[in-house]
Amino acid sequence: MERRGLLKAALLVCLFVLCSAREITTKDHPSNTIYNPKLAKTLVEYASAIYTADLTQLFTWTCARCGDLVKGFEMMDIVVDVENCLQAYVGFASDINAIVVVFRGTQENSIQNWIEDLLWKQLDFDYPGMPEAMVHRGFYTAYHNTTIHDGVVSGIQKTRKLFGDVPIMITGHSMGGAMASFCALDLVVNYGLDGVKLMTFGQPRIGNAAFASFFKKYVPHAIRVTHAHDIVPHLPPYFSFFPQKTYHHFPREVWVHNVGLGSLVYSVEQICDDSGEDPSCSRSVSGNSVQDHIYYLGVSMHAEAWSSCRIVMDYSKLRYQMDINGNIVLSKQPVVSLSGDQEHSDQ
Repeated sequence: MERRGLLKAALLVCLFVLCSAREITTKDHPSNTIYNPKLAKTLVEYASAIYTADLTQLFTWTCARCGDLVKGFEMMDIVVDVENCLQAYVGFASDINAIVVVFRGTQENSIQNWIEDLLWKQLDFDYPGMPEAMVHRGFYTAYHNTTIHDGVVSGIQKTRKLFGDVPIMITGHSMGGAMASFCALDLVVNYGLDGVKLMTFGQPRIGNAAFASFFKKYVPHAIRVTHAHDIVPHLPPYFSFFPQKTYHHFPREVWVHNVGLGSLVYSVEQICDDSGEDPSCSRSVSGNSVQDHIYYLGVSMHAEAWSSCRIVMDYSKLRYQMDINGNIVLSKQPVVSLSGDQEHSDQ
């Protein structure tokens, strides 16, 4: 009995050490943390808020998910691409003194079909300006070739004019994480913006090893949070026997999972290596859970509405601009001109 008690005590100490050492620094820059758990919890709440069904509540930041760590956020723009069922928002968070950009992910009603498509999705698009870098065409075009791109870039530019050259924190869950990644790279490479940081939750792979290397160079402050057996970070599949010809995650992963024995179970946020495909992190387990995909750091990523394309808002209370295809930009400032658009305001 005494020996068993000592073993339990030793296990408890080990778990305490694992759970306490979540914020790790680089060897070259010991003052710079790789991963900040509190920031992660804040950003996951922003990523959850975008699943709010009522755009009026989201724009006025009065939604049920708009409190706690994200209370006081100042919304600037919401961009809704109705044609492609896409959405993003841009605003300013005074507590972290940063612009926050959030992209919405896939809804539960379509996630199973989306996962099945990703199982067989081939690298099918050459990333512009980078030899040998190939990416997922669907994720690339969802950001670059829709209303989302111009709306988000305009929102960032307007917010920086108001608040100065503050850092830009970009986040998203699921497919929203994939779009957030392309956005971060776009802002650095094509717009020359500095202070761009990325943290995504449960995002899929978006390109090959050459692209991952390119991404690491230009967006060094990037974190991909994965959760337990979440299936989506395992897709499209990675094949270790020909790593240069397959999809490959960019670094750095933080794998959130439970460790322990019996009643002594604790959540650990494990910082992985800088390869992007650390075999000791989420790749060490089977990716077979949709449930793990829709909960991150204890926060629900469920959508409030079943349909991701239906717009719910009070048109009489908001300034908005709509193009001929029904795509909408809600804004506190004059919005970027869309093709064939009309501006509406309660003022």
